[in-house]
Amino acid sequence: MVLPKRVVAGLAATIACAFGGPVSAEDIVVGFATAQSGIEQPYDQGGQRAAIMEMEMINAAGGIDGRKFRWFIADTKSDRVQGAKAGLEAARQGADLVVVSCDYDNGAPAALSAQNAGKISFFVCAEDAKAGIQGVGPYSFTASIAAPVQGATMAEWAIKKMGWRNGYVLLDNTAEYNKSVCAGFDWAFPKFGGTISGRDTFRNDDASIAAQITRLRNMSSPPDVIMLCTYTPGGASAIRQIRAAGIDVPIVNGMAMDGTYWTDAVPNLSNFYVPVQGSIYGNDPDPKVNEFTESYSKRWEQAPPSSYVFPGWVLIECYAEAAKRAGSTDVAKVVAELEKLHDFPTRFGPRTFTSNLHIQDSARYEIIGFTAGKPNPVEYWKISEPVPMDVLFRR
Repeated sequence: MVLPKRVVAGLAATIACAFGGPVSAEDIVVGFATAQSGIEQPYDQGGQRAAIMEMEMINAAGGIDGRKFRWFIADTKSDRVQGAKAGLEAARQGADLVVVSCDYDNGAPAALSAQNAGKISFFVCAEDAKAGIQGVGPYSFTASIAAPVQGATMAEWAIKKMGWRNGYVLLDNTAEYNKSVCAGFDWAFPKFGGTISGRDTFRNDDASIAAQITRLRNMSSPPDVIMLCTYTPGGASAIRQIRAAGIDVPIVNGMAMDGTYWTDAVPNLSNFYVPVQGSIYGNDPDPKVNEFTESYSKRWEQAPPSSYVFPGWVLIECYAEAAKRAGSTDVAKVVAELEKLHDFPTRFGPRTFTSNLHIQDSARYEIIGFTAGKPNPVEYWKISEPVPMDVLFRR
């Protein structure tokens, strides 16, 4: 492998090269400042692998106006300080695009390093609305969808399609993601005709939510639906305890509970629903999604862990389209073209960016329902109006 001096010089120990062939000065270089180890690795790896697959496909088709994608990886080790260093190192090694961790808090240091170096960054799958202009700067984007859209989607679907008008909110207040999902539900559920008749909180590491379940059971009017805003492992424990208490009310959650890696904790899980960007189970109504999941499994000898893999593919689709339209990788020109994308048709749903917002405030989700432990697509749903800015950037 022959690497240019701009890549070889000062190559840090945390940099792993994966260029896969001779590199030309005309190539489009992507630096992954992502977690290859530590707590963030499960979230970053899937999206990173999907991004690599899309780059490989573009390269096989001749690249972008003949320019091929090449990439290297800088391990953030799930550490914010190391993340800032990895982002800076990616910029120093000549990356045209810096891809940073899924989580906003962990990805922001690398994105800020890229911003300060005048580079475009994309979060792998961040759902905090600050993952973009407001939290990093004008060169930062995320290919995923703002977390409040998930809560709003489940609220509108619950009311308009399922007729569940009496809601109950159970918030895991450990993480900002959970609060944002619930904020979307709180905005949309009454807006579309529902009533939130009760709410409670717990923490992800609570061994028991017996007190919360007692208060829920003692409600004068049992809810039609429970909006549970949480993630694993605490989410699995909470659902197990709710069902063990004989409460069979439908439960809806955000995308963080997608996947079956946790469902052994709740045998024969039913009446549970999550919004996803596509089914990872090989049963999506869109054959292109099933084609991707099959290709992913073959390429990496492992099935996609969750639908958080999809934004990795999407970010390369969006960047490639903008670079093609710009006829360049010049930062200002590519950003301008990204901000002109309106309902751009990616494999996993349309994407829109503007000069005010670099995350999706409205998007099509696919509702996945669990019956007897089996996840199956129910239908697509897109909220009838975007989530307003004051809900996206709640205080």
